[in-house]
This record gives sequence, structure tokens and C-alpha cells, in this order.
Amino acid sequence: MSHASPAVRRLADWDHDRLVDLAGDFETPLYVLDPDRVRANYRRFAAAFPDAHVMYAAKAHTGRAVLEAVLEAGADIECAAMGELQRAIDAGADPDTLQYTAVNPPDRDLDYAAELGADHPGLTITAGARDTFDRLEARGYDGRVALRVNPGIGTGHHEKVATGADAKFGIPAGDVAEVAADVGERFDLVGVHAHVGSGVLQDDLADHARAIERVADLAREVVAGGADLEFLDVGGGFGVPYREDEPPLDVDEVGDLVRGAVGDLDAQLALEPGRYVVADAELILTEVNTIKETPATTVVGVDASLATLIRPAMFDAYHPIRNVSAPERASEPVSVGGPCCTSADVFCTDRPIARPARGDVLAIGNAGAYGYELANQFHSQPRPAEVALVDGEARVVRRRETMADVTRLERG
Repeated sequence: MSHASPAVRRLADWDHDRLVDLAGDFETPLYVLDPDRVRANYRRFAAAFPDAHVMYAAKAHTGRAVLEAVLEAGADIECAAMGELQRAIDAGADPDTLQYTAVNPPDRDLDYAAELGADHPGLTITAGARDTFDRLEARGYDGRVALRVNPGIGTGHHEKVATGADAKFGIPAGDVAEVAADVGERFDLVGVHAHVGSGVLQDDLADHARAIERVADLAREVVAGGADLEFLDVGGGFGVPYREDEPPLDVDEVGDLVRGAVGDLDAQLALEPGRYVVADAELILTEVNTIKETPATTVVGVDASLATLIRPAMFDAYHPIRNVSAPERASEPVSVGGPCCTSADVFCTDRPIARPARGDVLAIGNAGAYGYELANQFHSQPRPAEVALVDGEARVVRRRETMADVTRLERG
């Protein structure tokens, strides 16, 4: 099957002159989003699963411009928190199409979801603890639910996202049949759900397929117990190549592997791509402010920091970096870091980059997934602006915070 858009967008594919202009027009650090790429990524993935229900996992990026883009592309939305439900609805999602995956949900989240379900019976609430179902019943909820199961197998790019083997997530495999029977008596049990890990690339597919086989076996146990399942949701986790030498996922092969792993289960397949949809649709622009030669390395100081993008500090994540002001210069190993007073505030160490100079603009790629979502105000840094490229024009879709924004909730 042929898909219209390239499977991955590298930093070299962006218009460098345009990026430098954006940095000058909107200041740095700056998130730059391409909604057309969001739509293309979703449609490419959905085309590989023509008979499946493909939802967008909102937690990857809940920005209004992203949510509107995926809705326009035909996606439904899966939410993991009350705020995500609210933002999806604000962006135009029909509440009857939403799926809420509750993980140790606070009372206010369950209150909101139960009330929303009372008015919109198409809402599906997924839970992975007996206690959560008890709390839902106590709120008078008796609608659509899915059972999140824990297959005991995790996959993905980092131990902190290998959720399929983490006791925090899902009903233990040995308890699934019993819990499903109980839940089926109290609610409308319509699905089984699992998410086994994130950042899955081509070399991880065999392990991922084995984990999905285990999830499908658990779903068959639920059916054997008398449940009439509408869907089996195998979550998301499908990655993009952050490193320049990594090949992109062959989504058609992914489709074949996932369908083969699920087998003959009489239920619709559901998936929740998040990272795959948004990662390469956004980058960060940051300006060089300091060049320091040391015996160990050349330190390049920039105005972005772990408050702008925390993934390198949190997950030891690799993000491509390119000098878009002068890509033609000779490359040399440099270490790029921000203004935070911690050695964790480093985007790369001894990486070959076209020799930066003060005032140059660097682009940090693949920032669309869990980039702005994890942005913070460490060191009282205002969070950056975000612009979207719409019909050839740059539009501010999230203004830059001010110091007044940083302190406005405080009281003396």
C-alpha cells in the first residue's frame, strides 16, 4: 500500500530560512507546529488499519491546534485525564465518541467522567483497578466500560514507558476473568484494553506483537466468561525515529503484525497512536547566547532549557539538533545546554553540529510528542510561545507566558 506523505520528517526537510525568520518574528525559545503534518501522519497510520477504530492519544499533545487537526483528519480522541476530556470537547469532539482511560483517577476526574457519561452514553470509561469500578458504581455510573489488563510484558524505548509490565497499569493477568465477570454484572462491558509500551520502532515489533498476543488471549478469556466485546484496544506506543540513522516504521507491516497477533477474536481492533501522529510535526527554535571553549568540549549555551523540553533530562532522550542559521558550516562536536542551574539541562554532549556562533538559531527536532505537554516553569521561566503554520502563514496558537503569568496564582 502506498501512502502520500513520507514516513518521517527530518530536520533537514524543514525550510531553514523560514525557521530563522520565525525565530526573529516570534522570539525564542519557540515551538513551531505543522498541522498539515499532524493530519498526514494520522491518515497514514489509519490507512494501515482500514477496519480498525484509530483514536488519537491526547496525552502526547493536547494543544487546541493539534486536537482540531486530528478531528479534521477523522480521528476520535482517547483521553487519560479530566482536563484532556474537557480540552477535546472544547476543540469540537463529540463527547459520545470519547474514551477515557482512568489511571488512579482523582475524585474530581471520576465525578466529571460519570456526569459526562450520564449525559453522553457513548462515552467509554476504561479502568484498570477493581477500586476504580467500585468508585464509578458509587457515583451511579452504569454505562460503557473497558477493562484495562496487565499482560506482564512491556515494550518501548525506556523503562519508564514500558507500561505493560508495570503494576500501576491494568488488572493482573491472573485476575482478569474474575474481575471481568464482576464488572460485566455492574456495567456495560464493551472492551478490553492494554497499552504495553511507547516508542516502539521496527526492531521492537516482534516483542510488541508477542505482548499483543497475550492481551488478545486475555480478551478471549473475557469472552469465554460470557462477555460480548465490542472492541479490543491495544493502545498506542508506535514510535518515530528520533535518531537520523534509524529507519521509520513500516506501518503496513505493523498493521499485518498487529492483526496477526490479535488473531480470530470477534471484536473490532482499536488503536491509540499519539507520538506517531505528532512527534515530527513540531520542533523547537532556540537562540545561541554563549560559546565556551573548554578542555573537555565546546559548550554552546542556548535560551531553551529543560523547562522547554524535559525529555532529554527525564528519559535520556535523543533529539536531533541542527544549526538552521548556517547549516553549510563545517560540523564539530559540541555540547548544547540551557540556562538552568543543573547538569541535567543538556540537550546533547559532543555531538557534531555545524559550528554555532552567538546569535545562531538551532532547531531541536521531534518535539511534538510530550514536548509542550511537559514544559514547566523551573527557575521561574515563562513557557514559550507556539506558532502553527496554516495556509503558508504562521499563527500564534499559544502565546508566550509573561512573568505575570508565572506568579499570578500566588498570594502573599
